[in-house]
Amino acid sequence: MNLVISYLLHRYIDHYLKKFISSADRFFMVGHKVIIYVLIDDFSRMPWIQLSPLRSIKVFEIEREKRWQDISMMRMKAISDHVVAHIQYEADFLFCMDVDQIFVRKYGLETLGESVAHLHAYWYMEDPIGLPYERSELSEAYIPFGMGDFYYHAAVFGGTPIQVLDIARECFKGIMKDKKNGIEAVWHDESHLNKYFFLHKPTKLLSPEYCWAFPKMDVPFIHSIKLCWAKKDYENLRVTM
Repeated sequence: MNLVISYLLHRYIDHYLKKFISSADRFFMVGHKVIIYVLIDDFSRMPWIQLSPLRSIKVFEIEREKRWQDISMMRMKAISDHVVAHIQYEADFLFCMDVDQIFVRKYGLETLGESVAHLHAYWYMEDPIGLPYERSELSEAYIPFGMGDFYYHAAVFGGTPIQVLDIARECFKGIMKDKKNGIEAVWHDESHLNKYFFLHKPTKLLSPEYCWAFPKMDVPFIHSIKLCWAKKDYENLRVTM
């Protein structure tokens, strides 16, 4: 059983959710049983979406955060809470995905592993010294210059439920320690995810084709895009709640 988690504030529901789920229904783990878990801050705005056989949706309401940065960071707590509550008993593998994406080709069993990380489309060719890790020694997400392997994208990560639980808990722990000390990592939960994979190497590493950034084109080694970013509208979507 394979799963997708989407973490949604209310404006993202209207803008992205239906296209994300419809494309996942068509391309994600075709021929296999899939539960799509939707973590949402306004249950009443969940659209009706007809799914194919072997697919189902479970919707859980979460607390609304005031800042988009907090929404990004607090999703680690929401993920860990729901893994503990029930997901670990219903799944063999779990993917956590941002909703502002669209599947365009089959996204299959080749992506599965105990812990799964994804190479960020903008940074996969960069020398490690140029990667946008958190560089403040005061932050729990700190990675020193000259260290690190890759820059991982927080829009896609996964693994076994127990491994995803460990990822989410450790990232949330780092986020809360930073908050206590008045610190916010440069790329929020993504900085803490990179610190986690710096310390605990993923067993499966996905190419940028598994979460590509259009309109980046004519670049090395990108031949078969599976999932791509939807058009961003941060000016309207990332406003104070």
